[in-house]
Amino acid sequence: MDVILEAKPRKKGARSTLSKLRNEGQLPAVIYGYNVDNKPVTVDYKEMAKAVQKFGRTSVFKIDLEGKQINAVLTDIQRCALKGTVKHVDLLSINMAEELEVDVPVTVIGEAAGVKEGGVLMQPVRELKIKVKPSDIPESIEVDASNVGMHESISVAEIRSTVPFEILNADEDSLVSITPPVVVNDDTAGQGDTDTVDMKATEAPESQS
Repeated sequence: MDVILEAKPRKKGARSTLSKLRNEGQLPAVIYGYNVDNKPVTVDYKEMAKAVQKFGRTSVFKIDLEGKQINAVLTDIQRCALKGTVKHVDLLSINMAEELEVDVPVTVIGEAAGVKEGGVLMQPVRELKIKVKPSDIPESIEVDASNVGMHESISVAEIRSTVPFEILNADEDSLVSITPPVVVNDDTAGQGDTDTVDMKATEAPESQS
């Protein structure tokens, strides 16, 4: 990553102070970890959003803090419940020579055989916690569901040996499963919640309008 994001120290303030910073295009954040005391800062909202959208949420970000360059990863993103815009982020300063634990999203690829038969693909676990060198953090972990049939699934145990890093989740955690569609007839319609929509959450910060 060749983009350096400037972080400016800020004082801990009231909600009104943080709102003022956001209205000025600044994103409140905190940097902590390797060689850095817990420090409240602000970063430019749009520049941060561009970096996340270009390099991915799991990337290592270069932060300039008062002339000191820091390698950091995003560990938490807080959003406005109504607008979906990012309100605050946590940045963990890291040692590039040491492994760290990070959460990485799971991306399902391929059209499952069970879906072709009319089944519904479910993702019980959408993120995996892995232990890896910072330079080797993947943007996502791909799981090929092409051969998954009706009533079948893929667990962590089945992909553990296929990736070049340690997965910290339990073997039995299910990444993909195919279930039969819910059939509603006239006799049972309206007698319960049959909503099986598997919703997805946007992870990257959004630029302010």
